[in-house]
Amino acid sequence: MRWTILLMRSQLSSHRIVAEKKEKKMTNVFRDKNILVIGGSGSIGSEIVRKVLQYEPKVVRVLSNDENGLFNLEQELQTYSNLRFLVGDVRDKERLQRAVENIQLVFHAAALKHVPLCEYNPFEAAKTNVLGTQNVIEAAMEEGVEKLITISTDKAVSPINVMGATKLLAERLTISANYYKGFSKTAFSCVRFGNVLGSRGSALPLFRKQIENGGPVTLTDPNMTRFVMSISKAVELVFKAAKVAHGGEIFVLKMPALRIGELAEVMIEELAAQYGYRPEQIKVEIIGKRPGEKYDEELMTEEEAKYAYETQDMFVILPKAIGDHSRVKKKARIHYTSTDQPLLTKQQIKVLLQEIAECPV
Repeated sequence: MRWTILLMRSQLSSHRIVAEKKEKKMTNVFRDKNILVIGGSGSIGSEIVRKVLQYEPKVVRVLSNDENGLFNLEQELQTYSNLRFLVGDVRDKERLQRAVENIQLVFHAAALKHVPLCEYNPFEAAKTNVLGTQNVIEAAMEEGVEKLITISTDKAVSPINVMGATKLLAERLTISANYYKGFSKTAFSCVRFGNVLGSRGSALPLFRKQIENGGPVTLTDPNMTRFVMSISKAVELVFKAAKVAHGGEIFVLKMPALRIGELAEVMIEELAAQYGYRPEQIKVEIIGKRPGEKYDEELMTEEEAKYAYETQDMFVILPKAIGDHSRVKKKARIHYTSTDQPLLTKQQIKVLLQEIAECPV
């Protein structure tokens, strides 16, 4: 028994040392830096702001066209004196240029992201996701930003909808900027991941509200599969990518996948009682695929896998043009889809939900 306790203490001490080392390394990346978070009032952007403040940056500027979102974030973080809140839009290059002055690191998280809305408003999606990204790139290049990290999505892989097509273009614009930047020192990279559970407009808050109202819970197709990740985990890996980015990489975050129908079932089982219902009282209604939706998702194509190497947390797709692909290692998988790996069980989904503050089941 004594040796077991000593072993447990040793393991805890070891984990603590590893965590402290990781914390120190990340602090070295952000300490005394001037950082701009574009789209900083959104789900991912605001979490980037919260997390990066922990690493002692000199200043964090938050740019968003959502005045109310900025106000709420300002109230939440009012104890920080190194925060600046800027109302602006990525479609306005002049505003971006002022926001980027003296900035060293930019996280670009602004986008129109809802698939059906982009289907019915395609050029609005193009103006924000494509033209807006080009404006960010040019502003960063002109101001000599050290690194620009564009936040992307699995829907940019083999896109079948407007949102995915515009995000693919945003990726290509970001990566291609490394080839024509001239004497600019900016390194341009992308981070690509799937559905962020608990983010605004995602399935979790929708299902939760429907359960609170007594149902029905609406599903497009219960057998659809999706990559999922918590907001905090997504941002943690975004920071890791920012730390190692040299320019030209697409960082593909490894994510578990699940069936949408099983996510709904777990939420009904866990939440119904909180709102005075029995699980069997909450009905599920199948409404069919929405415009532009995929049945399954993909995070990396077979062609991209030829130029990718694997770490513990992610795949790193290197640009073909750099010539040196010595870091690329042969992998068992040649692409990365939500159906080519084991799906989360209902118990695993429950554990995942328990980790997410937006859904404290």
